[in-house]
Amino acid sequence: MIRLRQIALVAADLSAAKEEISWALDVDVVYRDPGVEFFGLRNVLFCIGDQFIEIVSPLREGTTAGRLLEKLGDDGGYMALYEVDDLDARIEHVKSLGIRTVWEGTGDAIRGRHLHPRDTGGTLVSLDQPDVAGEWAWGGPEWKSRRSSSVVSGIDSFTVSVPDPESSRVHWTTLGINEAVHFEACGNQPEGLTEVTMKCVDSSRDGETLNVCGVTITLRA
Repeated sequence: MIRLRQIALVAADLSAAKEEISWALDVDVVYRDPGVEFFGLRNVLFCIGDQFIEIVSPLREGTTAGRLLEKLGDDGGYMALYEVDDLDARIEHVKSLGIRTVWEGTGDAIRGRHLHPRDTGGTLVSLDQPDVAGEWAWGGPEWKSRRSSSVVSGIDSFTVSVPDPESSRVHWTTLGINEAVHFEACGNQPEGLTEVTMKCVDSSRDGETLNVCGVTITLRA
């Protein structure tokens, strides 16, 4: 099993980005994870259904997130996180294909592995296995009691802009991570996670697009 559980965005001004997401999607912050300080970051998380939108922002110079902000010249997409039920087997598989990990860690009731974006291509990817299927410790202890959004009910997919979309599609499929992802040509722009498609509560808003935190959010019924 592999399922998209979380999309992370990166912003230079965390407070402004938090307000932007909160207003556009009618969502509240459910958690601020102190553990991301290990990466030189601070964050906020929003819960949509049983999935999450995270915004991270650098606390110091020299962070991966900070370098990405410089590369993009703006806020933008940072990482896609998948829940899996066979983490060790998947990591063994991707490593056999030459994929490096940039972080391997264990949290409270969950384990995660970040795959090197230069090896996967397009964006940072995390594979995560909770001790209990469906739980999500990265979302904090209170996400199940969050207020539901009046705008969106779930995250459907995300889009990664890359130089060669078909090559990336084949590569991600070979790696076993081609789930809930689409690829498009980046042209002269930096490659990266550029769009998130979400399920809308009001079907009359089907097809509406929102430009939030450097990415396009597309609403689908």
